[in-house]
Amino acid sequence: MSLLLCRQEPVKTPYYIEPLGIRIWSSQELSYVIYHNPLLVMDGFVDEHLITFIRVELDMEFLAAKLEKWMNSKEDKDQLLFIILAECGYYPAPEQAKFRQNVTALRKLPQTEYMKQKGDYLFGRKQYGKAVAIYERILELPGGMAGKELTETIWCSLGCTYARMFQFSKAWAAFEKAYQCRQSEEVLKRMYYLTRIAEKSHSRHFHLPSITADQKKAWLKEISEAGERAKTSDSILKLEGLFQKDSIKRTAGAQKLIKQWKQEYRGMI
Repeated sequence: MSLLLCRQEPVKTPYYIEPLGIRIWSSQELSYVIYHNPLLVMDGFVDEHLITFIRVELDMEFLAAKLEKWMNSKEDKDQLLFIILAECGYYPAPEQAKFRQNVTALRKLPQTEYMKQKGDYLFGRKQYGKAVAIYERILELPGGMAGKELTETIWCSLGCTYARMFQFSKAWAAFEKAYQCRQSEEVLKRMYYLTRIAEKSHSRHFHLPSITADQKKAWLKEISEAGERAKTSDSILKLEGLFQKDSIKRTAGAQKLIKQWKQEYRGMI
């Protein structure tokens, strides 16, 4: 194993990456973000603000100038990412080549598949509003979708995203569109889950297509098991841990946790 020596960089103001909810303090962290989040950085990640951070905070004038020159050209913008990885030197050449291959493979995907992967990535990062925008753009593409299965998948993803945003009526409408494609059991199950959530929140009642007793029994079991898993989630454990502290630490911990939840919520919409 080789030893990687990190640069000591005089960062006073870190660079905030909203979709990840993090602040980076070094070129190594910047390289790490780029390498592990290609779908995040492939479209517009390198901009004037990032270049200013590289120039002023990282004190990497040569890299900043090189990026500016490339941005002003009509060349492939993905090269901006490759330049950063090469100049920062955090990843060795084989890893840089692997990243380049990954980006190239993503660019070769059909437009709908690339957009779907990006939407799914944003959904996984709890960037629900941004994911909705991408799923809706896919459905609005001229010429329609390529096959009922993909159309169903996009509508279903849109429904799940709206459900995470507590917009149950929009979620139901999306699930209905998905179900009309192939009447698949998987979509029907999600519709059933939504009826349970909506009724518990006293939002409204949705008319569910016919389901069998066996389906209902199996899905209720899955809901129960999901509820048990939720009891051991990080958020619940953090809350339980707060009650083990004295009043001062408990108040400080609660404020910190609420601040984190607010940041996550702002990222959703």
